[in-house]
Amino acid sequence: MATVVQHRKVNIVVLEADEAIAAHCAPGDIAIVAAADGWWNHFIGKDGAVNGYDRPYKSYNEALWAAKAAAEFGFS
Repeated sequence: MATVVQHRKVNIVVLEADEAIAAHCAPGDIAIVAAADGWWNHFIGKDGAVNGYDRPYKSYNEALWAAKAAAEFGFS
């Protein structure tokens, strides 16, 4: 089940591996997706395009910290 953490008016949506980003996120959101190899951060742009980092974080806490930092400084 998707969980939303709001930071600096940005929704950080935490998803299970089987949940689709498009079903739970809107433009301007950050998605953290659990996977077998770690926690992936994805950024949903104003046009709906999804971008992310090239490797996962080892823990949920690391991924959440990075997502909060992105919310602080903005992303596009």
